[in-house]
Amino acid sequence: MPISISIASGKGGVGKTSIAVNLALTMASLGSRVTFLDADFGLANAHLLMGYNPSNTVRDAISGKSDLRDSITKGPLGLQLISGGNGLLDLLNLNQSTRLNLIRSFDPLADQCDVFFIDVPAGASDSSLSFVNASDKVLIVLVGEPTSFMDAYTMVKAAHVEGGVKDFSVVVNMAENEIQSKDTFEKFNKTTSKFLDVKLRYVGYLPHSRALRSSIVKRKPLVVSDRKCRESLLFKSMSKELLSSPNNIASGITFFNKSAI
Repeated sequence: MPISISIASGKGGVGKTSIAVNLALTMASLGSRVTFLDADFGLANAHLLMGYNPSNTVRDAISGKSDLRDSITKGPLGLQLISGGNGLLDLLNLNQSTRLNLIRSFDPLADQCDVFFIDVPAGASDSSLSFVNASDKVLIVLVGEPTSFMDAYTMVKAAHVEGGVKDFSVVVNMAENEIQSKDTFEKFNKTTSKFLDVKLRYVGYLPHSRALRSSIVKRKPLVVSDRKCRESLLFKSMSKELLSSPNNIASGITFFNKSAI
């Protein structure tokens, strides 16, 4: 049964999608069969970071025009990409029923992937929480700024209160070094654990990186173009920590119907 992992952040501009893409590709490079859903429907851009322009998007499956499998684009390292579409205004405000039906529709893909990544929209919107609450694991992308702390806390609180999510992994992005990243995590963990009955787990960090920024401009993920660079090794360590983190036990609708098992 595939492991589902939602990549979330309290606010935009923290590098969430770049981290999601590189983490997913890292796991693919290590031998996992990875499917990647860009769930920022209508505003999706993960395909751009991979250097692809899919002809089919999840829109076709939602509308019933095609089977979900027809929305899959084969990406780098064998990764299967399901794009959320860009500039498609009708996808911006899907209702809850449509989102939950979409989550159920991924069940037939269970036999063709080991890890199912979901890059959810930034912020604690209903759309984001639908996917976060349906996932086995949740990774929060954090930066060392007060607004990031506040918004990430809101995301964790909403997922915990509304979806019963208790275990969260955290990656600190744009850190000066590992020591600073762990200090940032500890401050966030202290604040969060003071008010919420949740468990946060530090899984790694990424520095301010010219190489990562350049890879975005070039539309070629860094873990594909340079597997031995510092950042790629950090993604490798992060992926192992993330996969070993505890799974959440959901009571509602989940990816691949695990709540019913």
